[in-house]
Amino acid sequence: MSDDETDPELLTLLRSSLGLGTDSPVDAPPDTGVLGSALHIYNNSIDVAISMAGTRAAAALLHRQMQQRDYSTAAWRAHELHPKSKDAATADFIFTTDLLNFCFWSERGAAERFAVEYRGRRWTGYWSLVACLQRALDEDIPITTPSFWRNEADCPDSLLHHVFRSATAEEMPLLRERIDCLREASLVLSQSFASSVAVLIASASHSAAALVNRLAASFPCFNDVHRFEGREVRILKRAQIFVADLWAAFDGEGYGRFGDIDSITMFADYRVPQMLHHLGVLSYSPPLASHIRSLKPIPSGHAWEIQLRGNAIQAVELLKRQIHSAHPDAKINAILIDFFLYDVAKERERELERKRQFGGEGGEGGEEMPHHRTRSIWY
Repeated sequence: MSDDETDPELLTLLRSSLGLGTDSPVDAPPDTGVLGSALHIYNNSIDVAISMAGTRAAAALLHRQMQQRDYSTAAWRAHELHPKSKDAATADFIFTTDLLNFCFWSERGAAERFAVEYRGRRWTGYWSLVACLQRALDEDIPITTPSFWRNEADCPDSLLHHVFRSATAEEMPLLRERIDCLREASLVLSQSFASSVAVLIASASHSAAALVNRLAASFPCFNDVHRFEGREVRILKRAQIFVADLWAAFDGEGYGRFGDIDSITMFADYRVPQMLHHLGVLSYSPPLASHIRSLKPIPSGHAWEIQLRGNAIQAVELLKRQIHSAHPDAKINAILIDFFLYDVAKERERELERKRQFGGEGGEGGEEMPHHRTRSIWY
C-alpha cells in the first residue's frame, strides 16, 4: 500500500485504464490480466509501498530526461548488437533472445562473472546473451532457427554449450534451463505454428495482448503466472518483452504492428525495481530492505518477490499516467519508460563499478540499494 496519502487523480486514471467501475462491452479487446494482477498485488502488499509524492517527482524527472535524450524505439535499434533488418530473420532473433532472456546476475566479481568476448570486448548481462547469438550466427550456427533446436542430432547439448561459452570460469547462469526452453519452444512451434515465429506472430492479428496471451497459453516457459494472497497473478515479463522488442525493432510496422501496444506494461525484473527505489517511487519494509542489502536470495514465487514485481508494474503505470496527465501529447508508454529505466540502471551500474575500481564511494554496501536476487527463468 501507499506510504503517504493516496493521490485520487492517479488512482482514478489507473482504475479507468483497467475498466474498473465501468461496463465492459462484450467485444472488449484482449486483456493480458497483468494490470489487474498488479493492482491486486499493490492492494495487498505489506513489504513494498509506492510513494505518490515520489511518483509525481519521478514522473517529472523522467519526462524531462527522456525529452532531453529524444528517447524512442530508435534506442533499441541503435545498439550495435541488435539486428537492423526488418524481416523474418529479425523476428526469429528476437524470439530466441526473449526465450532465453532471464537471470544474468552473478555472485562473483566483475572480472570473474559470466562474460562473452565478441567484437573486441567483453559483454555481460543481457548483452552477453545477444553477443552469444550474434557470435553463433557469425560461426554459421543457425541458433535463431527454431527447427534447429529440436534436432538434437544437429544441435546436441554440447553444441549449445559451445554457443553459450564464457570468457571466464563461470558458466552462463541456468544454462540447463535455457537449453530446455529452446527444446520445449521448438516442439510447441512445430506442433502449433508450422515451426514459424512469423506464423505465431500472425496468429495474434496485430494485437499485442493477444500475442502475450498466446505465448503464455502455448509455451510453459512463457507462462509467468503465480499466486499471491488468494488469487492467481499474471506478470508475464518475457511474453510482454517479446511483443515490445518486436514493436521497437520494426518501428511499429510489419511484424511489430500492434493496435493495442499501450496494453503492454513494464517488464517486471530486478533492475527496474532497483531504479524505482533509487528514484523514491518504491520503498521497502525494514526486513525486506535488510534482506536485499545482505545480498540474500529470495525464492521465486515468494511473497516478497511478487510484491517487488507487482508494485513495479503498478508504479510504472502510475508514472505513465502522471506524465500523460501533465503532458497530454507525450509519446510515452510503459515500454519506453521501462527501456529508459533499464538503460539508466546499467549506466549507474557502470559508474558505480568505475568508482569502486578507483576507490570512490558507492556500491552495494553503501547507500545504493542493490537489486534483489532471485534465480528464475521468468526474468
